[in-house]
Amino acid sequence: MRLGYFSMPVHPLGRDWRQTLREDREAVIWADQLGFHDAFIGEHLTDRHENITNSLLFLATLIPETRQIRLATGTTNVSHQHPVLVAVQSAMFDHLADGRFILGVSPGALPSDAEVLGILGEDRNKLFAEAIEIITRIWSAEPPYDIDLPDNRFKVSTARTMDLELGVGVLPKPLQQPRPEIVGTVVAPFSKGVIAMGAKDFHPLSANFLLPKWVATHWPNYVQGKESVGARADIADWRVARTIFVADDEATARAYGRDDPASPYRFYYRQMLAKMRKLGRLELFKAHRDQPDEEITLEYVLDQLVICGTAESVAEQILRLREETGPFGEIVYAGLDWVDETLARRSMELMATEVMPAVRAALASEAASEKASVS
Repeated sequence: MRLGYFSMPVHPLGRDWRQTLREDREAVIWADQLGFHDAFIGEHLTDRHENITNSLLFLATLIPETRQIRLATGTTNVSHQHPVLVAVQSAMFDHLADGRFILGVSPGALPSDAEVLGILGEDRNKLFAEAIEIITRIWSAEPPYDIDLPDNRFKVSTARTMDLELGVGVLPKPLQQPRPEIVGTVVAPFSKGVIAMGAKDFHPLSANFLLPKWVATHWPNYVQGKESVGARADIADWRVARTIFVADDEATARAYGRDDPASPYRFYYRQMLAKMRKLGRLELFKAHRDQPDEEITLEYVLDQLVICGTAESVAEQILRLREETGPFGEIVYAGLDWVDETLARRSMELMATEVMPAVRAALASEAASEKASVS
């Protein structure tokens, strides 16, 4: 099981933007030093709490500061710009990063982002599907491209102006061939989008704010998508994000991870609960579809979605999570605001140096036992 990192990010109002940007960069640099496999960074245009406006631009500042970690948009909201721009800017980034690039994609869920761009009334899922098709075609095609999909607002061609001798009319391709890994964040139970991901060989990342029982519904749909094109699903391709805090003692873990009024975990889920309530999406937090809204309290959400404790306890909780969701290839650690930088860094350190070795040892033992029983 790999260890990844994901940050939306979410910061309290009143903090200096320069400071939070530095903090978010330091978290990725620290993750790189600790051996995390990848780092996904989110983006929004109109959210003062989630204040990275362009994840690709942010990640570009980290290329010279990191050595092995794969840098991932988490996500590029592809309905927000022409797909040609996503294709060529991602291709250049892949070269700048020497192939350490993952393209995370989504339609863009924040209504205020859509409004400011003038697309609030449009079908952003349709825009997303069209854009992804164009991006992947650009990376696999040769000029003049002539991409004209049915009922598609984006027509891509350089036929009228192409001059191969001059080198114009040619869109760049990424370093990784045939293309970089493409990852889609999954936030809904029984998501049909995961079926499409499987068919297109995109990889799912199940959101950290979804109950484990709903996370478990993603894998069967991904398998269905893979089988629809005659391919076999590999659990290594499934990422599961969780909100995790690891401390040297249980009291600190409990306080910073949920009970202290200043806890960043408490702040994060207060924000998420308020947003989902306003968007009419409280079902993401519900144990069953007809659970009354009034039962979805902050304490309930923290109980369900925050994994906190000592390294031994957190390892046990991750193994129990895996029993509920089924096997997955990567646990993705959700990065939050650094209310206490020392505790935040220590949590990531313990996650990498103590929790993951314990989890991997348990999985290796389990695999050995299964092999012995079969033989």
